[in-house]
Amino acid sequence: MLIERTGDNKITITVSSSVDSFGLQRLIDYIKYLEATSKSRVKQSDVDKLADEVNASWWEKNRKRFIK
Repeated sequence: MLIERTGDNKITITVSSSVDSFGLQRLIDYIKYLEATSKSRVKQSDVDKLADEVNASWWEKNRKRFIK
């Protein structure tokens, strides 16, 4: 693995092609999350509350698909 910081305020990570693509995609998704939320001032408790509301709403709409 090679990690380089470039002059244009970016970081380049080079990994072997033998790295598991599923795990690598999860890592990329996490990095995108960090980048997207880096300037956010929202509290984690507010994020958790919103996630709970979304999940509850989704479950109400989709419950019949899973429970017969």
